[in-house]
Amino acid sequence: MENPIIVALDLPSPRKALKIAEELAPVVGAFKIGKQLFISGGPEVIRKLRATGSKVFLDLKLHDIPNTVAKAVIAATELGVQMTTVHASGGSAMLAAAGNAAHEQAAMLRGEPPLVLAVTVLTSMDDSDLDELGIEVGAQEQVLRLAKLAIGAGLGGLVCSPQEITMLRTELGEEVQLVTPGIRPKSAKSDDQKRTMTPIEAIQAGANWLVIGRPITGAADPKKAAIDILLSINPELVPENERPEPISEVVDCDECGKSLKLDANEQATGRYHCPYCDKDIVHQK
Repeated sequence: MENPIIVALDLPSPRKALKIAEELAPVVGAFKIGKQLFISGGPEVIRKLRATGSKVFLDLKLHDIPNTVAKAVIAATELGVQMTTVHASGGSAMLAAAGNAAHEQAAMLRGEPPLVLAVTVLTSMDDSDLDELGIEVGAQEQVLRLAKLAIGAGLGGLVCSPQEITMLRTELGEEVQLVTPGIRPKSAKSDDQKRTMTPIEAIQAGANWLVIGRPITGAADPKKAAIDILLSINPELVPENERPEPISEVVDCDECGKSLKLDANEQATGRYHCPYCDKDIVHQK
């Protein structure tokens, strides 16, 4: 399994973004550059990230006439990004133009085309927000409608709420790449995201990539926060030199004191559920 964490560098300063990216690069799969960082730092931020070998997800959510979007995707392809986004609501002609532009430009450069992802319904929106816009169907139905439009236009991936993953897998199969924002560890606040899920829940549901911002970049120790998330998904995703020492097979619950036998994953992560006090525990060494 590939490291699924995409860290959202939603930071005002390119210098700060590059510094935190340098720290996190060994333990995450890619970095997302959104509108704030791209406007403040420009293409040079992407070039500097790519120079380190890091994968880049350029998330500008393009939505314009087909020719304009195609030219923007060509520019993104020339910058060497691995993923970029367009709004599915731009329509099939725009979506097809974006996908074709990525493949044609990559072929000219003799490289791999970026994965063009269609954004369905923003994770900050729910049914009431769609109703306000005059969209009479619920969020899930609108997501499915836009997802089918994008895949029908030739795109290979979608950005969606983790709560729509199971539905999309059922309707569209296993080949579609699903990138999911709205990922929040149990201990994190939901902030302005309304349709959220924990990292392990999203992976188990079928997500390929998890976009995580503030729970990592806003943590007191961002690298530890990223490692903790990887541990909750699969301890083997953590580089060997970054793995914490496993705890003993038998421990006393830190909450109730009862003796417990842990499985290999619980020993590696130091996290377990105590059946006696019915609590999730992070073991204190």
